[in-house]
Amino acid sequence: MTGAATFLRAFLRRDRWHYLWWTLGATLLYYSQAVSVKGLYTTQAQFDKAAASMEGNTAFIAMAGPARALDTIGGQVMWQASAFGAVVVGLMSMFLVGRHTRAEEESGRDELLRTSAVSRHASLTAALTNALLANVVLGAVVTLSLVSFPLDAADSIAVGAGLTLCGWVFTGTALVAAQLTSSTRSMYGTAGAVIAVAYALRAIGDVGNPVLSWLSPIGWYQGMHPFSGLRWWPALLLLALAAAATGAAYALFGRRDFGGGLWAARPGPERAEPALTTALGFAWRLQRGSVVGWTGGIALLGLAYGSIGDDVGTLIGDSTTSRDVFIQGGGSLVDGFYAVAIVVIALVGAGFTVSSALRARSEEEDGRVEPLLATGLSRRRWLLAQVVTTVVGTVLVLVGGGLGLGLGYAMVTGDGGRIGPFLLDMLGYAAPSLVLAGVARLLYGVLPRWALLAWLGLGLGVVMVFFGPLLHLPGWLQGLSPYHHLALVPAEPFRWAPVLVLLAVAAIFSAGGQMAFARRDLHG
Repeated sequence: MTGAATFLRAFLRRDRWHYLWWTLGATLLYYSQAVSVKGLYTTQAQFDKAAASMEGNTAFIAMAGPARALDTIGGQVMWQASAFGAVVVGLMSMFLVGRHTRAEEESGRDELLRTSAVSRHASLTAALTNALLANVVLGAVVTLSLVSFPLDAADSIAVGAGLTLCGWVFTGTALVAAQLTSSTRSMYGTAGAVIAVAYALRAIGDVGNPVLSWLSPIGWYQGMHPFSGLRWWPALLLLALAAAATGAAYALFGRRDFGGGLWAARPGPERAEPALTTALGFAWRLQRGSVVGWTGGIALLGLAYGSIGDDVGTLIGDSTTSRDVFIQGGGSLVDGFYAVAIVVIALVGAGFTVSSALRARSEEEDGRVEPLLATGLSRRRWLLAQVVTTVVGTVLVLVGGGLGLGLGYAMVTGDGGRIGPFLLDMLGYAAPSLVLAGVARLLYGVLPRWALLAWLGLGLGVVMVFFGPLLHLPGWLQGLSPYHHLALVPAEPFRWAPVLVLLAVAAIFSAGGQMAFARRDLHG
């Protein structure tokens, strides 16, 4: 196929860092479970007690999958990581496929390359091969990490192979979505919906009708039963579905026009909604989907933590290190656990805050700011609308996390009285998250090319919160993280002073970034 190899080499070069980070993330997901479980449960009696507690928790089963062999390290690893691992490879496959198919057509680069002597299917084949190879690399590294732990080789190979095949399935469905839709955003929405439906079918089937689990590729992956009676035949289902989806994508590709999709783009209204005629309404419309997605995801994370209820001691066993982490703020083990859980949820939710604050940078780089500023819209009003959207979105994401945590706790314990306190405790972490947004805004205003360094602030927060006290790092170093200054509620009493100071710092950083943006050239 003329040109396919050239395209593939270019794609591999462009995606080398994507390979690295997705593979490291998935490997850490599986390997960290093995390390954690081994440290938590030092005797078989502790394993048996924890397994009995988990097997009876419907919320756990809905989120993670069927409870099999939970009295073993391998069984715990597969149970805790497999469903989320399948989602990870699904997202990786979706983004890799979209990056080299629909996004290339939208930008016009694919059309430019097609003016040379290349086959019609060259870029599609290269994108497919690139995504398949990424899944192979990811699955192989996960397998090697589990074998090196060490866990049983055959079962570890099944974990990695099933993960790869699951990624191949979602590669095929992403390719189909790229043929049906006419924009990158629509393609991601369609492919992401397929992943979500697969996860939902598996979750509903595992707690209700098992037939539904067998309608999901994630259910097929877990149906291979690594570490709990390995069987290989479900892998054939994954392989068959991946081949069918890929074949369908090629067939659909031949029936559509270049740059278009088989689904006709829905025409917009003749006149814009009144809200879209304002800077704030337009900024909110651009980020509305992201706010909804992050809020739902953080709510599910909160639900997962809350569903542990008061059964914290059983789950963490006699691990001294874990207990030190949870009681570092004083108080009971349960309060300490939920204090740490709130910090974890807030740190994950800060991913939205930083990405939202950096949205202005992507809008400028993609050339969508100049047409807006050519109207009567001033720079200050445009960027201020972005700031307000980030602030409101951050609050909504944290509200979702607090409600999820409280509802999960109430479902297990029957105590709905902690929903309000959990929600208020979570909202306190809007202050340090907005400091990170302020840093991103300042970098964007002064040095837009370096604005992505704002993600380092979030990474610093994660390291300082979890490892600062355990490693006895200097106080000044821990203090660089805005999260370090807040009380670990509910284990410690809430304090207003650090919250107000952090909000003031966030406002100063944001104002500095807005003033710098008003003075510099676009794309400067």
